[in-house]
Amino acid sequence: MKILQICSKSPYPPREGGPIAMNNITQGLLKKGHTVKILAVNTPKYFVTPEEISEDYKRNTGYESVFINTAIKPFKAFLNLFTKKSYHIERFVSEEFDLKIKEILSSDTYDIIQLESIYVAPYINTIRKYSKAKIVLRTHNIEHLIWERIANNCNNPLKKVYLKHLQKTLKKFEFKVFKDVDGIASISQIDTDFIIKQSRCSTPIITIPIGIELSKIKESKSERKFPSLFHLGSMDWIPNQEGIKWFLDNIWTTVSKEFPDLLLYLAGRNMPEWLKKMNTNNVAVEGEIEDAYQYMQSKSILVVPLLSGSGMRVKIIEGMACGNAVISTTIGAEGINCTNNENILIADNAREFIQQIKKCIESHSFYKKISNGGKELVKEKYNNDIITDNLVQFYLNLLQSI
Repeated sequence: MKILQICSKSPYPPREGGPIAMNNITQGLLKKGHTVKILAVNTPKYFVTPEEISEDYKRNTGYESVFINTAIKPFKAFLNLFTKKSYHIERFVSEEFDLKIKEILSSDTYDIIQLESIYVAPYINTIRKYSKAKIVLRTHNIEHLIWERIANNCNNPLKKVYLKHLQKTLKKFEFKVFKDVDGIASISQIDTDFIIKQSRCSTPIITIPIGIELSKIKESKSERKFPSLFHLGSMDWIPNQEGIKWFLDNIWTTVSKEFPDLLLYLAGRNMPEWLKKMNTNNVAVEGEIEDAYQYMQSKSILVVPLLSGSGMRVKIIEGMACGNAVISTTIGAEGINCTNNENILIADNAREFIQQIKKCIESHSFYKKISNGGKELVKEKYNNDIITDNLVQFYLNLLQSI
């Protein structure tokens, strides 16, 4: 098959959850012998220079990108209050990107056009005009649910009103796209069930979770620091900032008093200034990490204190694969086929988080039970080869339905 993968951010280099999910599917399809071309939006938030794209990657994917200034413009954001359009989506509309799609589709034909998130869905009409390919939306999250949860957690009345407006317009656009595409590859069974029930669309749908290329996780030669707590994630994502602030305010003070030698490491891209300037006991703010797998294997307990969000957290799957015991909220673990106290530890309030941390620290055998359970779960459910095979079969079925 020939597949055009249109991405809302560059899948390479894969430095955070979305690009990792995109790139793993790209690599899986290439490994299976399919042709993949990449067209990506290059954004200020996830800006990739030409030098960062390896020659092998460009040769294998025909990689092209177009810069779109998706930065929030306060005046336009305010005016959006008086429209029925989604400001989230409008930021991704670009004449130059539209022209690039026309150019690509006018010079070659494709069997499948894979849209990575609804943010590149504004180009569906152009795709239909210039291609007969089946259009498949790959949903990384139910996007409006993230903003619904953020709005519900907001205490500022005026901000809450604006967030509700963003959520409402995004939901309307999202539900329309579900019906406009030829197929949906949802990232979790929870999201699949939600799309079927809430949007009432009859579009063919399959659950395609994030897969891990297990062969790329090399056993670390350095000793794992036990006990140690860490969080790793893109810190320009609002749910991550929200979750870490809650963790520091409600959990860390108690835990650090009981275990005065315990360290909490905070790592990830675009660390906000308030965290960089923070002077909290036994907290190491480390910023962006060069090798995430090596970093994870040097620590023991991964905390994922998400209060909002949707989809599936790739860092949980990666942490499990690297042998970490994972402690997460129910929302953080959403979309992952895991079992509390077997391959993950679930904590939905401060008291539960403190209890789960204590159990891991005070019993190394319990910690090993959870970390080994997570490793086995990834091997069984999140092997990238098997996940890619399922996606390929879904595409073949769509093509046969012409």
